[in-house]
Amino acid sequence: MPVEHHSLPDEAATLALGKTLARRLSGGGCVYLQGDLGAGKTTLVRGILRGLGHEGAVKSPTYTIVEPYEFGDVHIYHFDLYRLADPEELELIGVRDYFASGDLCLLEWPERGAGVVPSPDLTITLAVDGRGRKATLDWAYEETQSQ
Repeated sequence: MPVEHHSLPDEAATLALGKTLARRLSGGGCVYLQGDLGAGKTTLVRGILRGLGHEGAVKSPTYTIVEPYEFGDVHIYHFDLYRLADPEELELIGVRDYFASGDLCLLEWPERGAGVVPSPDLTITLAVDGRGRKATLDWAYEETQSQ
């Protein structure tokens, strides 16, 4: 599948993209969320969670490293690896257990977990674009399956 580009003029558009992505991610997987501070990564996660049926609060796991969301048969883990000093710190929290088949793992700052976190099924890059944002989606797993 080719790389997708989306213009996100405001927060509502970012949430809407997240809700749309939720349908495509309902089978689980590993999603890398890349972008500078304030690019909208947590807002996009909020949209994905809303699209999957989560109605509660969604906060950034900046200090907790991972925030679990479990409702019904859905298990989603939102990681923020920004504060990691060393990827090996993830081993201390049993990170490999989070990447079970069928679970959805959303990773902000995935490069800080290099060598420990699995390769992504989808990489989403968010960037400031004027007053809004732009999103680039690279569906690695779909490209691999079609070859």
